[in-house]
Amino acid sequence: MTLSESPTTAVVAAGDEETRVLLRGLLRLHHFQVLGEADGSTQTLELVRQHRPSVVVADVNLAEGSFATLVADARAAHPTVRIVLVAPASRPQPAAVGPSVPDAILYRPFRIRQFAEALRPDNGGGAPAPPGA
Repeated sequence: MTLSESPTTAVVAAGDEETRVLLRGLLRLHHFQVLGEADGSTQTLELVRQHRPSVVVADVNLAEGSFATLVADARAAHPTVRIVLVAPASRPQPAAVGPSVPDAILYRPFRIRQFAEALRPDNGGGAPAPPGA
């Protein structure tokens, strides 16, 4: 199945408005319908419950809440949602375990091809190493 044939709805979460604009634009470039945006985990979870998107793309820097809680709560609300976490390569993130593990982690800066691969449900999950690692 190609990316354009799969369900392509998304929710974006980032504490910074510029990051939300960038992620929304990249999702639209890959033919995703962005159903909503939020700056924190509580609002993002409400959007997941309301819209049941195929993908949540969340920046690690949220205005409220933590990415680990967001991932676990989003999985509990919508078990089949794919969760892609965007994080800076310069600052290692705390290890996530169990239901707090995202399907993919993109380390900034990333290439558009890496973004597209992270969105695909068949990419096998897991996080690539940060650049230079």
